[in-house]
Amino acid sequence: MGIVVDNISKHFGSFKAVDQVDLTVKSGSLVALLGPSGSGKSTLLRLIAGLEMPDSGKIILTGKDATYKNVQERNIGFVFQQYALFKHMTVRQNIAFGLEIRKVQDKKIKGRVEQLLELVQLKELGDRYPSQLSGGQRQRVALARALAVEPEILLLDEPFGALDAKVRKDLRIWLRHLHDEVNVTTVFVTHDQEEAMEVSDEVVVMNKGRVEQVGSPADIYDNPASAFVMSFIGPVNVLPNTARIFQSTGFNAGHPEVFLRPQDVIIEKYAQEATASAKVSRLIHLGWEIQVELTIDDGQVVTAHLTRDRFNELQLEPQQQVYVKPKHAKSFPAYYSV
Repeated sequence: MGIVVDNISKHFGSFKAVDQVDLTVKSGSLVALLGPSGSGKSTLLRLIAGLEMPDSGKIILTGKDATYKNVQERNIGFVFQQYALFKHMTVRQNIAFGLEIRKVQDKKIKGRVEQLLELVQLKELGDRYPSQLSGGQRQRVALARALAVEPEILLLDEPFGALDAKVRKDLRIWLRHLHDEVNVTTVFVTHDQEEAMEVSDEVVVMNKGRVEQVGSPADIYDNPASAFVMSFIGPVNVLPNTARIFQSTGFNAGHPEVFLRPQDVIIEKYAQEATASAKVSRLIHLGWEIQVELTIDDGQVVTAHLTRDRFNELQLEPQQQVYVKPKHAKSFPAYYSV
């Protein structure tokens, strides 16, 4: 097994940063730690890396107890959001640094560096300095440097957080391909739901120092274990169970609040069975889909997402009278906001 976190806790004064967390990361998998700021995800990553020591619990890395081992003994590669490249060193020298510290033979270092430059698609830029690279290129150098020492585990702390949206998107795809090539057990921290869903094999949703749910991206999205998970993973309408949109459907929430995904709001031009009347308040064109803001006749505001084809079929306009009903909805014992 790659990583086993066994009942780990970490306090900073009276603040519970990580609270009795259990987690298993399979060898060779790519796992995302996802959650809002202050949820404990970065602290958990630092505990795995040995940059923080736990108050209680154990950390097992590749079958060995590493709870109180220092960073150097854990054979971990760590990539920070800020790259942390040496400004006075070229790309090649940055990648080679960890190998030189370990006194690896020069011939082996040269071969390993060239191999990694090709792997991260920077072969023509090896003699440049960090200041001569784009943010995305610098992040790839940081990943290459972490991989140079052939770590058993790779940890990434919000690696794309400082980059613009287009570069982030490109690097997410690249990271997934890179992981499939090197197959090293990888854990990365992010607060970006789309990033976690697109890149990882499994998502670990954290909140207030605890793990809310672990599962595949599809399972986390389709079968959220709590109100928090559903409200954090993707857009959602949160409505009272007395809302008019539910009254004719026979949906029995059983709890005060109901969660309804925008794509699960059905819009019709004419009244049908179990529909509630509404007005189109606003139309937002998002490219491949249209976001429709609706005001139900009881005053509740609901957001719906339509494909462009469905939107063209309905030919919606602002202030148009329409009729809506839910396709799927969920309720949970308790709801607390993100």
